[in-house]
Amino acid sequence: MSRVRALIGTKKGAFVLSSDGRRENWRVEGPHFAGWEVYHLKGSPVDPDRIYASQSSGWFGQVVQRSDDGGQNWKPVGNEFLYEGDAGTHQWYDGSPHPWEFARVWHFEPSLDDPDVVFAGVEDAALFRSVDGGKTWSELPGLRGHGSGASWAPGAGGLGLHTILLDPTRPQRFHVAISAAGVFRTDDGGASWQPKNQGLCSEHIPDATAEVGHCVHRIALHPSRPDVLFMQKHWDVMRSDDGGDSWREVSGNLPSDFGFPIEVHAHEPETVYVVPIKSDSEHYPPEGKLRVYRSRSGGDEWEPLTEGLPQEHCYVNVLRDAMAVDCLDPCGVYFGTTGGQVYLSPDAGDHWNPIVRNLPPVLSVEVQTLP
Repeated sequence: MSRVRALIGTKKGAFVLSSDGRRENWRVEGPHFAGWEVYHLKGSPVDPDRIYASQSSGWFGQVVQRSDDGGQNWKPVGNEFLYEGDAGTHQWYDGSPHPWEFARVWHFEPSLDDPDVVFAGVEDAALFRSVDGGKTWSELPGLRGHGSGASWAPGAGGLGLHTILLDPTRPQRFHVAISAAGVFRTDDGGASWQPKNQGLCSEHIPDATAEVGHCVHRIALHPSRPDVLFMQKHWDVMRSDDGGDSWREVSGNLPSDFGFPIEVHAHEPETVYVVPIKSDSEHYPPEGKLRVYRSRSGGDEWEPLTEGLPQEHCYVNVLRDAMAVDCLDPCGVYFGTTGGQVYLSPDAGDHWNPIVRNLPPVLSVEVQTLP
């Protein structure tokens, strides 16, 4: 029977949750790096025991951690390449300082075919790659060197490169999303990039339909259809059917089209999940009711999923990296909240139950399906 492992990053450490394929009883290990912000953990799809973690604090800066035994033991890797200057002025660099501030790693994305290759999206927005398991890093400078780079501005949470989507059918193609610059795509392995924001409209920027400058919160795809992308934007849920060349709104009947995460069902490419919150100034569920919304038609028509979720006086948020799915059948859907709960639906959203409570605020959730 397959197993599942949930990797939980929080404001005060990392937690590793594990269960068998029934997903009824969970073992909770942690906190690892207690007291530190762990913004993201991600396991390699090639070697599931290889996990990368982004550990940081306002005083000591950023540390990259790696586990080679499924999260039981960790070691810092490559951190001699992270620092320059005193505590609080850390920069990530490839031999010489860059004229931008390095605050933290927002997102790790391991290669689909090599456990030693891993990408990192950082703040200020830039994309790095390691080919030796995180020991050394080099920037893919074509992204920041794109002609629009000087005009990128931070969103409310900072100027972060928070999403990296690798195309399983075209190894040289991948998409990234930056808050608040938008979506960019490379077709040559990161040497050159093109903005992919046609169809986005953002009323809070000087030019609502500008080529760049849109606050994209998250993008997602199903590996069987890498040209179909879904987006949760700062207002609006969007869809692209041409690899990001154009976008159309699919917010449909959602109670609010503002939110952070978006995820696609593991086996149904047209089934999509979002978690709406009230507004960009009120980061809690509409009416104080925690509801995941599911579309089985790729957008436009959405249904609320409430069974097992609090439906009164609930004022938590679900952040952009805090939702994930497993590959079991039926598909499991997971999300973590700023109130420290991690919820699971073992039946694709029909019923929910908390698998752990009272953690620190959850920053990220990733799930591995293991043999």
